[in-house]
Amino acid sequence: MAILAGLAAVFSALLAAALRRLLRIRHQPTPAAGFFHPYTNDGGGGERVLWCAVRAVQELRPGLPCAVFTGDADASPDGLAARALDRFGVSLLCPPQVVHLNKRKWIEASTYPHFTMIGQSLGSVYLAWEALTNFTPQFYFDTSGYAFTYPLARLFGCKVISYTHYPTISCDMIGRVKQRSSMYNNDSRIAGSTWLSRCKILYYTIFSWLYGLVGSCAHLVMVNSSWTKSHIVNIWKIPERTKRVYPPCDTSALQMLPLERSTTPPVFISVAQFRPEKAHGLQLEAFALALTRLDPDLPKPKLQFVGSCRNKEDLERLQKLKDRAVELHINELVEFHKDISYKDLVQLLGGAIAGLHSMTDEHFGIVVVEYMAAGAIPIAHKSAGPMMDIVLDEGGHQTGFLASEKEEFSDAIIKVLRMSEQERQEMAAASRKRAQRFSGQRFHEDFTEAVCPILLPREA
Repeated sequence: MAILAGLAAVFSALLAAALRRLLRIRHQPTPAAGFFHPYTNDGGGGERVLWCAVRAVQELRPGLPCAVFTGDADASPDGLAARALDRFGVSLLCPPQVVHLNKRKWIEASTYPHFTMIGQSLGSVYLAWEALTNFTPQFYFDTSGYAFTYPLARLFGCKVISYTHYPTISCDMIGRVKQRSSMYNNDSRIAGSTWLSRCKILYYTIFSWLYGLVGSCAHLVMVNSSWTKSHIVNIWKIPERTKRVYPPCDTSALQMLPLERSTTPPVFISVAQFRPEKAHGLQLEAFALALTRLDPDLPKPKLQFVGSCRNKEDLERLQKLKDRAVELHINELVEFHKDISYKDLVQLLGGAIAGLHSMTDEHFGIVVVEYMAAGAIPIAHKSAGPMMDIVLDEGGHQTGFLASEKEEFSDAIIKVLRMSEQERQEMAAASRKRAQRFSGQRFHEDFTEAVCPILLPREA
């Protein structure tokens, strides 16, 4: 394996040199930091990382221009700076340059009904080609997880810096196909067929090898959790260039919220983009089940879904959730808040006694930390980031609940409702203290320390 890895590295170097000569790329990259982030309006944790990273680079290299590669046609320098402040509370030192991308459809999942991973990955190369031919920065930051663009960026002479939220492929994904488990990324038709499952295992194995090859082209890799680091190191095999940098969680403003809050009615909140992997349906079903098992003397709780929609598919998913709430006869107890401002989000978090999270193998789980900082007891999925890094005891005190099945989420909801006010506040206080480990300040310090050797010019 070591010989094969060495041969692959030599082959990659020779191929890059040959392509550079063939394409006659003679100009030097522009002294600038370019952030490849095709969706600058998704409203999720990835976008928060983008703006905090831009701010950190601006502070580290004040004279270095920062540009954002985006497929959002209405994006403008002042508009993005205003969005960073309004949605995430991040004040940029100056508005970023904007490089518009017109070929974003090639990374849309809807473009590839089959072989979606490889389709989107190759599509990202095409999109990066458009980006880098329009503007070639000295430092190429990928904050969206498009590893297949790294060899191309190196070909253009860029220093490649990656902030990876989660691996595109992992051993867990391959394991689920082997177990023939049906999930959002493993169609029930494939899970039900031995032959199709074997074909998919082969596809995943080949893709995993390619993913490791392109990922190893990064000069620096930052990952957001222990779970992500273990998978990236296993696949990309560049542990010396891989650093764990917890993502920025807005704990400063949220920790100012009082722990005392109204429980008439008690409010449970769910903050997540309306994407399939976020498993909003599981939360809705668990909430409905909890209502049927509720003690007669307990008040009926309310569930608030808060999130953003990236595209038509997300909007359709949101509508299906609303329809399902009607079918379960709980629509009067369920609210939906789409694309709200950061100020409104803080207000909603300040009124919730608990927060729901149900994504399997969530790489980190910024929203779980936000729940904890806001004083909302987390009820999170028992896997990956929430289990390994976040919902752990603090000073010997429980900080929340972990669940994986509908019944377990329902049990946790009922346990929170049965808590006395003192018990709830004690757990919320421990939870809030735990959240301080994942502050925006810590991200700034760890991110700056990681990129310093690359971004700061070497002294003669």
